[in-house]
This record gives sequence, C-alpha cells and structure tokens, in this order.
Amino acid sequence: MINITEATETIKMITQENLDVRTITMGISLMECIDSDLNRLNDNIYRKITETARNLVAVGRDIEREYGIPIVNKRISVTPISLIGASACQSSEDYVTIAKTLDKAASQVGVNFIGGFSALVSKGMTRSDELLIRAIPQALASTERVCSSVNVGSTKCGIDMDAVRLMGEIILETARQTKEKDSLGCAKLVVFCNAPDDNPFMAGAFHGVTEGDAVINVGVSGPGVVKTALEQVRGQNFEILCETIKKTAFKVTRVGQLVAQEASRRLQVPFGIIDLSLAPTPAIGDSVADILCEIGLERAGAPGTTAALALLNDQVKKGGVMASSYVGGLSGAFIPVSEDQGMIDAVEAGALSLEKLEAMTCVCSVGLDMIAVPGTTKASTLSGIIADEMAIGMVNQKTTAVRLIPVIGKDVGETVEFGGLLGHAPIMPVNQFSCQAFVERQGRIPAPIHSFKN
Repeated sequence: MINITEATETIKMITQENLDVRTITMGISLMECIDSDLNRLNDNIYRKITETARNLVAVGRDIEREYGIPIVNKRISVTPISLIGASACQSSEDYVTIAKTLDKAASQVGVNFIGGFSALVSKGMTRSDELLIRAIPQALASTERVCSSVNVGSTKCGIDMDAVRLMGEIILETARQTKEKDSLGCAKLVVFCNAPDDNPFMAGAFHGVTEGDAVINVGVSGPGVVKTALEQVRGQNFEILCETIKKTAFKVTRVGQLVAQEASRRLQVPFGIIDLSLAPTPAIGDSVADILCEIGLERAGAPGTTAALALLNDQVKKGGVMASSYVGGLSGAFIPVSEDQGMIDAVEAGALSLEKLEAMTCVCSVGLDMIAVPGTTKASTLSGIIADEMAIGMVNQKTTAVRLIPVIGKDVGETVEFGGLLGHAPIMPVNQFSCQAFVERQGRIPAPIHSFKN
C-alpha cells in the first residue's frame, strides 16, 4: 500500500525533480518470421511488429494520464537481425531492406525508436553477421527510428578483434553517410562487451534470444531526484550519504514497478525487468555530474570522481534491487557526455578528459557514451578506443559500451548540436599516437583466466 506521504513525495519528484519513466520498451521475438525469401521475410517482420505492438503507445499514454507519471519514450526491441536475416540476405543491401521495414513498422505503431539491427559476434563473425555489420552505415543513413548494436566481446569468450577493427571502420563510414546531420547516425550505434539480453535503453536495445515471444521492460531515471535528496544531507558522513541514495533509488524504482505492472496487464504481455538507470537529459537539474558535485567534487573529473561514481552506482543498484522482483538491464549510473549538461560543463572547463571518462567506466553502468570526437579521427584509433573499453568489460565481468561520434567537418573546440534527449556536445580531443599495428592483428583476445568457472 502507498500512504499519503509517499504519494506526496512521488508527486514532488515528478513535478519538481525531473522524475520520469524514461521508456516502456516492448521486446518482440522475430524468430517465427524467418524465411528464405527476402520479400516474405520483410512482410512477416512488418506484420509481427505492427500486430504485437499496435496498442503499445496508446497504453503508455493512458497510464501517463491516469497516474500522472511522465513516460518519455515508447520503444520496441527485436531479435538481433543478423539471426533473422541469415537465410534470406545474400548482400548488405538485403539487410538494408530489413532496416527500412523495421523503420516503417516503428512509424506505423508510433514508437520513437526500434532497436535490434544487431549482431552478436563476441567469438567470431558468420557471413550473415558481417553482411549486417557492413550494412549499418546505409541502414542508419536511410532510416529515422532504427538503432543498431554489435556485441564484440564477453568475459566468457574474449574479444573478437576482427570485429573491433571492422567497427572502427563502420563508425567512421556511418559518420560520413550522415555528415549532413552532424554525423547523427553514430548516435544510434553502440558497440558492446557483455551486452545484456534485457536492455530497454537505446541505442543498444535488442530482444535477447533467451527471452520469450514478447516482453515489457521499463527503464526508469531520476538523477534530479537523487541530487535533491543529497542536498538535504550535505556534509553528512558516508553512511548517511549511502542510505539516502539507496532510499531514493527504492522510491524511484517503485514508480517504475507500478508502470511496468500496469503496462504488462493492459497489453497482456509478460513483465520482464525494471532498469533503474540514472540516465541524464540536457534539462537543468537532471545530471549525473551534478550528483557527483553534490557528493563533494568541484567538477566531474576532479580527483575522487571514480570513487564517487562507484559509490553512487552501487547504492542505486542496492536500492533498486529491494524495490522490484526483477531488476536488470544496465541498472546504475550513465555518463553520456552530450546528454548531461554537467558533463558538458566539466569538459568545457578542462576537468574531464576522454582518459578520465574511460577510468570512470570501470565503475559505471555502461561506458564511453555519446562522445563527439574530431571527424578526422582514424578508424584504427576508434577501434583502439573500442578495444580498451571492451577489455574493461571483459576483465571486470560487466557490461561496457562505446558510442563514439566522429563529427565530419568539426574539430576540437567546436560544438555539435543533436537536439532533444541527445543534447549537444563539445568535440573532445583523442590521443594522436597510432595503434594501427595493434588493431590490424587478426583473431581474438582470449577470455581472462577467471572466466573458467564451469
């Protein structure tokens, strides 16, 4: 039961502290759509998505109205398309037709993004995987709602360095093919290590092969709520600080649990997980960097930043786990530079570098996220950055990801404007020393010794 005090607290969190349900994501399995004929495959995919998700947006809006809880995004994730298209697709152009079908279906049902133009290649690439990966630049340039991800490593399998090398080239080509939009296509492309099957957040969402036919996952976010709570305990010891974060995360997760259960009941689709992630937005007061400053840093990036972020991430997870039967996805704190005004300010002040961000990813929920770099950055350099981040995930048995945006025609000191939730970003410098000989070695980096737990 919810008493009047808790109800009042929730209203205050929504109206004054930027609390929202960031997304309801319906995961849809496309396994039954597989066909060796490309036209029939596309027809099957379109029909399955539009029939299964036809009420998703309407139900989300009804819940918003009835409970007064903002639900910012309604989204769909599908089975990795490299698996679905393997029988029918003989070229990368064939995979582009599937991307356009996904885009058309997403438009029909009214969702803002659809994820799953994806491949899972942590140990090696099939012909189908490689065809899909090579289709990504054209697919993202010719669609509006499609998001793509590629998992290139895991703690159990190691890192497929052939895929890492290829992804550096693909990111750069995606940037070139969408250069008229400030290389926006790269904002819809994520490279993963240890990608979770149940991630509702774009651009990395896909419907895992271990999932059922359809599922409802909810992503909740509340950096502003956490910051406001910490303002009340300013100067207190670490025990009080941690307890405050945990209690706040619990309350935020309960809001997500309510929405998830209602959406599941009304859509008659099983409830999957709540992802409690402090995912910032460009709105003032909705920043993870501001939380770090409230903990005691002058700027994000100052000495102590990694420790403060580790504390925050851990307490968010502990509070969330107590509030829902099924917490999953990426739960914790995100540090996307373009989407967090505090992070942007820290970069512009010289407090936060790419190397410091990499150190922070050892303890946060994702990785190097929404980072704009010069358009002249070499593909091999992008691959080297990806390899570093994948190694962090592999060795630490955690999910890490890279979403780099080499902005064609712009250099360090300039700013790129993406708009909406994607915000804007300063172009960050990258290390100019070459790693080309390293990334051109063929094969894979073996799994670490602690992966052998059978």
